[in-house]
Amino acid sequence: MDEPFRDELDQLRARSLLRRLREIGSAQGPNVELVGQHLVNFSSNDYLGLAADERLRAAATHAIEQFGVGAGASRLVSGTQSPHVALERAIAKWKNAPAAIAFNSGYAAAVGTLPAIAGKNDAIVIDKLAHASLIDGARLSGASIRVFPHNHLGKLEGHLEWARREKPQARVIVVTESVFSMDGDRAPLREIVELKSRFQALLLLDEAHAVGVIGPNGCGLAAEEKLSADIQMGTLSKALGAAGGYICGSTSLIEWLTNRARSFIYSTAPPATVAAAAIAAIEFLQTSEGEDRRRALWKNIELLHQLLVSETNRKPESAIFPFIVGQENDAMNFAHALQKEGFFVPAIRYPSVARGSARLRITLTAGHTESQIRALVDSIRRLERSSGRH
Repeated sequence: MDEPFRDELDQLRARSLLRRLREIGSAQGPNVELVGQHLVNFSSNDYLGLAADERLRAAATHAIEQFGVGAGASRLVSGTQSPHVALERAIAKWKNAPAAIAFNSGYAAAVGTLPAIAGKNDAIVIDKLAHASLIDGARLSGASIRVFPHNHLGKLEGHLEWARREKPQARVIVVTESVFSMDGDRAPLREIVELKSRFQALLLLDEAHAVGVIGPNGCGLAAEEKLSADIQMGTLSKALGAAGGYICGSTSLIEWLTNRARSFIYSTAPPATVAAAAIAAIEFLQTSEGEDRRRALWKNIELLHQLLVSETNRKPESAIFPFIVGQENDAMNFAHALQKEGFFVPAIRYPSVARGSARLRITLTAGHTESQIRALVDSIRRLERSSGRH
């Protein structure tokens, strides 16, 4: 009998779009073991090196001794364990928000929240490069969707004018990231906040790649620019080194999501160990040692920017550095060549990025050394020359 999807898989393979899981035999960190090969790791969103930090390990160990492994059921069915309550209080206090709700993942936060706050009579205006979870959440909502070109304020304004003209009674929601996951650039947040206020819209701001990296106590771009968003979304799985996602906002918003966000209502709660580890990470961010860790990260960011992209005259904006290759097969070959030289740098291809804009996505952490960063750039430049790119 023919195997289902074999032809489709062959088509993906022919277009250099087939993805495979890669087994890691070590904890996340600046160095990893990939199927027996020791590699310097430039693939991880563990920006502050907390994924294997002793503080998080100790908090998780203590929680597992008290609460066990599984949560039993969803939080509305079998009760909310104390670490989940403490986590949401810690998030709200850290983010200076009235309340917060934690989800199993950032994806679950997005696809649960947008359909809960928007329906068929409403409008969502979303940046073209917003994360797939936000796009999926917008589609699931059934709202009218308008997409504006990446960071294009004129088009955003035009879509908001359309929404207010055509749907005067609608709830209008602007959706954007603060730091974009594939390009590492920032949203023009001040101007977006001004526009959403002028048109009486709500702003859902995804701070997933900003928290821990930008702003006082790693609180994100909104905090750095002294701005506010109606709905703040983030993850606990990147700079915070744990797992899960969250939404911050008004107490009525959080109560509404508790009652209407399907990804929250119909999911078994994450283990209490994960919540405890996330609390330890949030507490660490607010210490002088946490600030030292962020400064070490930014020292690395500035070094890589100087060595790799300083010719753009653009200041570094995040820990994400896209090295555009172009064709999918070329990006795969480049990533394989770097792996042979001892570096783990993923090739990012369609549909994560537009066709023809495949890239190496280099992410930095506070744990990388100067010699590791310089060696990576040396290898990239040498491979560029040998491939005829320069």
